[in-house]
Formats: sequence, C-alpha cells, structure tokens
Amino acid sequence: MLFPGIINGNIFITIQPPRGYLENIEKLYHDFYLSPPHNYLAHYRWIKEVFGADALIHVGKHGSLEWLPGKALGLSGYCYPDLAIMDLPNIYPYIINDPSEGTQAKRRSFCCIIDHLTPVFTKAGLYEDLASLENLLKEYADALREDPGKIPILRPMIWQAATKADLDKDLHVTEEEAFSDFDGFLERLHGYLAELSDTMINDGLHILGVPPEGDELTEYAVQLTRLPNGQTPSLREAVLRAMGYEYDTLIEALGKVVPGSKGRSGAEIIEEAHATAIALVKDLIANTASQYNGDDIVENHLGVRDTRVEKVLDYIRSDLVPRIKQTRDEISAILAGLSGSFVTPGPSGAPTRGQADILPTGRNFYSVDPGKIPTRAAWETGKRLANALLERHLAETHGRYPESIGIIIWGGPTMRTRGDDIAEILYLMGMRPVWARGSGDVTGLEVIPLSRLKRPRIDVVARISGFFRDSFPNLVELLDNAAKMAAALEEPLESNLIRKNALADVEHLTKAGMGREEALREATFRVFGCPPGTYGAGVAELIESKNWKTREDLANNYIRYSAHAYGAGSYGTQKISTFRNLLSRMELTVKNEDSREYDMMSCTDFYNYYGGLIAAAGSVRGELPLAMVGDSADPRRIKMRSTLEEARHVLRSRLANPKWLAGMKRHGFKGAGDISKMMDVVLGWDATAQVIEDWMYERLAEKFVLDPEMQRWMKGVNPYAMENILDKLLEAIERGMWNASDEMKIRLRDAYLETEGEIEEVTE
Repeated sequence: MLFPGIINGNIFITIQPPRGYLENIEKLYHDFYLSPPHNYLAHYRWIKEVFGADALIHVGKHGSLEWLPGKALGLSGYCYPDLAIMDLPNIYPYIINDPSEGTQAKRRSFCCIIDHLTPVFTKAGLYEDLASLENLLKEYADALREDPGKIPILRPMIWQAATKADLDKDLHVTEEEAFSDFDGFLERLHGYLAELSDTMINDGLHILGVPPEGDELTEYAVQLTRLPNGQTPSLREAVLRAMGYEYDTLIEALGKVVPGSKGRSGAEIIEEAHATAIALVKDLIANTASQYNGDDIVENHLGVRDTRVEKVLDYIRSDLVPRIKQTRDEISAILAGLSGSFVTPGPSGAPTRGQADILPTGRNFYSVDPGKIPTRAAWETGKRLANALLERHLAETHGRYPESIGIIIWGGPTMRTRGDDIAEILYLMGMRPVWARGSGDVTGLEVIPLSRLKRPRIDVVARISGFFRDSFPNLVELLDNAAKMAAALEEPLESNLIRKNALADVEHLTKAGMGREEALREATFRVFGCPPGTYGAGVAELIESKNWKTREDLANNYIRYSAHAYGAGSYGTQKISTFRNLLSRMELTVKNEDSREYDMMSCTDFYNYYGGLIAAAGSVRGELPLAMVGDSADPRRIKMRSTLEEARHVLRSRLANPKWLAGMKRHGFKGAGDISKMMDVVLGWDATAQVIEDWMYERLAEKFVLDPEMQRWMKGVNPYAMENILDKLLEAIERGMWNASDEMKIRLRDAYLETEGEIEEVTE
C-alpha cells in the first residue's frame, strides 16, 4: 500500500513510499523482478475508482512506482507501473538537480514534472572542537610573531585539542610524528580544517513555492556564483583578484603563510574573500533597483573598483536573484498541470556547478541529447579525473598501475556533467571520442597512441545502473567498443592491461572447451548491471531488512544482481563466473560525485551500488580494493579521496555539524526523518565498505539521540525517527561493527526502551 494520502477536492496527493518500502516482504528479498503486493495496486484502484480522483500528485522523489518491474519505456498493460497508475494524470514535483530519476518518472509513470529549487546551500564552517582548535592555531600564529615564549605551552594544547577531535586519525599522524615536525603538522592541520570549513552543505530543506529570503538568499547567491556561470566570472575568484591574489596559489598554500599577506595563510585569505562576497551580495540585495550602483558597492567593500566583481554583481542583481524569486511559480505550475494547461519546459542540472542559468524552477524539465555524450568539456574533466585517480593509486602502491579499475556509472551524473565518467573510462583505456563537426555528436572512437598516452592502457569495468542502461544504450555500445578495440591492439602486454587480461581469459576459456571467437567476446565484456527490466543492486534490501549475517551475504547478492553483461551479443545475460573473474583483479574502485549538492551519505543508493561493489570485490579478492571517491564539484580542481576519507569529511562537514542539524530541525517531522535516514546510510556503508570508525559512531550517537535538547525535539516531532536511529546504533554494536563502551551500550538501550515505551503509550 502507499503511504496515506491527503485528499483535496478531486485531487489525490500521496507521499511517495521510498524504494526500500517493499523489502519487508521476505519471500521477495532475492527476487530480481520485485513485484508489488496486491494492496499496492489496490490502493491506486481505490484512488481512481472509489475516491474518484481526477488527478494524482506524487510528492517526494525516489518513489517506488517508476521503479517497478516492466519495460524501460513504452510500457505495456502488463508492466507494473502501468498497471498501478492506469490513466490517472500524474503531477510530480521534482528537484531540479536530479534529471535522471525525473526522466525515469516521465517514462515509466507518465508524469508531468514540476521541477523545484534545491535547498539553500551554505558554507559548513567550523564548530565546537574544530572551532576551538582553529582558535588555538590562530593564537599560535600570533605567538610566533609577538610572544614566542608561549610556543612550548601552546604545542601540547594544540595536540590535545586535535586528538580530542580525533583529527590525528584523519591525518594519520602519531604524537611522535607531530612533534618531530610540528610546523609541518600545523600546516596539514590548518589546511584540513580549512577544507572542511569551506565545504558546501545544505541549510535545511526547500519548501515548495517559497524562495529564500534575507541571509538565506545572500548565502545561496554566493554559492551559486562560487564557480563561473557561462561568461560570468566566479565571484570568489574575482574578489581574490581584486585583493591581489590568485585562487589556485592560495589553495596550494591553505596552511602556509602567503608572502606579502601580513602573516596570513591561504585559508585565511580565502575566508576573508568569502566574507567579503557575503557582504557585497548582502549590500547588493538590500539596495533597490533605483539605488543600485555596483561601482560604489565594490569600492565600499574592496577599496578599489573592479570590473570583474561588478560584472558578477550585475549578474546577481539583474538575472540570478530574479530567477530565484520565480520559485513562487512552482505552485502555479502545479495548478496549471492540474487544469490541463501547458507547463513550460526547462533544463535541469546542478545549479551550484556553474549551471545557475537552468533556473527558474516550476518547469517541466528535460535532460540531455545522448548522442553528444561525452561533450568536449566533459572530456577534459574526465581526463583530470582519470589522472587524479591514477596518481593516487601510484602514490598508495609506490608507483604501480592498477591491474583493473571498477567504476560506478549512474544516469544522473552522466546527464548533469554531459559524460565526465564516460570520458574518464575512455581515457583510462587510452581511447578518445570522435566528434562530428558542427553538431558535436559523438560518432566513434580513436586510439590514443601509447607514445602520447605515456602510461599503460588500464582495464576498466563499469557497473551501470538500470536507468543508465535504459537511457544510454549508445554509451553502453561505446564503452563495449572501447574495450574490444583496446584488446585487439598489437601492443606489449605490460602497456595494455586490457589486452593482457583478455588474452589470459581467452586462453583459460578455450582450454575449458569454448571456441576462440566466443571466448574473445566473453573475455572483453566490461559493462555489467542488473537484468533488463529491473533496477537496484540487491544490497540495500538485505541491510534495511536485517536479512544478512556476513559481508559475504551482501557480496553474493550484489554479484547476482550485477553479473549481467551488456554489449554486442549480450543484453543483460547473466555471467556470474565472468563477473567474479573481473572482480578478482579489481584493485581499485571509484565513484565520482560531480557536485556537493550530493555526497556519499545522501541516500541508500550510494552504498547499495558502490559499497556493494567494494564488498563484492573484497569478497572475491580476499581483501578490499583501494576505494576512491572523485570530487569534481569544481571541474577545474579535481579532488580524490578514499571512501574512508570522504566518510570522515561528510561526517565532519555535514552530519555532525550543528548548522546542518539546525537547518533540518526547522522542518519538524520531515527534518527528523531525514536525519534518521542518514543513520541507515551510515550503517549500510559500514556493512559494505568498513568506512565507519568507532569514534564516528560515537559522535553521531551523541549528536543525533543522546544530546538532551535533540532528544526533546525528536521525541516531540518524530519519535519514530529517534527509535530508528537508536535501533541502527544498537545493531552496529550487536554485529560487532562498533566497539562501543559498556556505558554507551547502556545509554543507548535505555534511550531505546524509553522511546519505544513512549511510542506505545501514544499509539495504544
């Protein structure tokens, strides 16, 4: 059944149940073709035939309807989405930065999308232990200049503050190592704190039809102009240039004193530039159109006039802010859809990734032209991603290239970036797209000579999502052709790892009785996913239902779901032995995030697909691969972190951040539910990839459910959310994933029993 709806006139509004809603039906746990129970379909029948709805509004993306078994598009009367929705008009408010799932909803539930704004984004900043440590670092810098006698006192204080915040674990440094080169330790520490502080996070949730105002609008406008938007420069970089600095130079010196800066570090100068940008935009928004004078505003805050800064401010005033204010159209667009009127189409994407021009919202968004992927711009970003990934592996393995790389490919990032991940795979293999003149369509591939590549061709295995399979058959073919072309090149095996592995597999298969041509085809499959007509990876269902005992259980189910080869001669044929063979070589895995609008803790899909791949490779190999997360939120400045480093980064910058929690608390029941869901994701990541350490569990427990003020709030607005968080924390302890103290166990159990008792009293 669906979650209860809100009846309004002859419109039925229903909150979309999450995709994990059906996993409690035990007999369906291992069924690829997860069909809905009879009451799921009956509820839609009731909406149409008993209540007599003229239209239906699905509220909340990531629902289950559009992911039910059936054809990818052009559904028949035997496909479950069609059986459920029938001919009911379907209005679907959808966040603008998720074109893939919105496109899926169009194709498979016949909806009219009404896109809506993202949450307001803000700078994470530092808090509590991190802020105290930053103050000590500033005091140390002052002492160096003015009172060197304090240095011996401050050094142990800084170390104690760093260990109290568990930053020694993040930086992999011991006390002996820190004090042997304390200035070097401080440089790393200061740079790390600066990176955490400067991370973009969401500040609460978006309320449909309500544009941000006041300080929220100011902060949002600054984040939307953090990168260049078309011909409009980056506000941050323009301010820094007006101050006499280059952004990239400062990034390289986050923890160092910058020459000619009066003893300030790169991080401190960037922080000053951000504060100046906030002041500029706040002053700008406060002025009416008749009072606006960009020259005066810039001179008042920077002491000089600067055409680049003025150009950004004029863009914000005359273009960006009016687009944001049109957020009010989200409601009128829904009403237009319900009245059968035309809803204006518009683009989709990540507005903070230099795509602010996709606004305003309140439109029926569209996605991309698959034939133009990867674009030339995506090709350049893909090369940077590939180089950063290989550089990290070379550093971790003392100069050795990986035997094989596993990469997760989703439709959403492919649409938002126009093919960064596809370009990365091609470049790793030593292939280059061929673009048609004029149109920019990708017409084929060409081989990059080894003399130009200056490294081996890398063997890459792509695990694609079901939506990617349905939406980009041309890219599946492109990747398949790239692998076959590389394997056919007459090159030294040490310079062509695809050929090396393929020939080894051909030899093994032919010895087992397979014909050489068939063996060659089998040995060159490099694109795998779930079966045709299905979606998912088989891991989240087990974890959320607690229907697993060991990581082997999760790995084996992931392999069952994922071992379906796509390419010439195979449209989703299950090839478990072939997939396991590829996993056995998988030394390195990666999933890229193209925007800080999302991160690895955003929803269960992240651990379901990527955590599952890590677990599967670890199960077959006997040890976990080196697992990386690529960050291309700023495509010109790629960052590459391990999954453990990224988990720590997300926990510190967002999950344990009072600013993020305060934003969620503004939204009552929904905010508490979203906080609770984060605990589900944390547990899933630890179950699959072992990236959650004891101190991380402890901090989340203290923040989410053991803090007295948080307890009172959560019990008041959503005690079920609190019960779920406590349940997940206790499960982590019971499974041996968290080595909690006896005191912590007692506190959590007491809190769980108390919450459960209060819920029973309310529901009796």
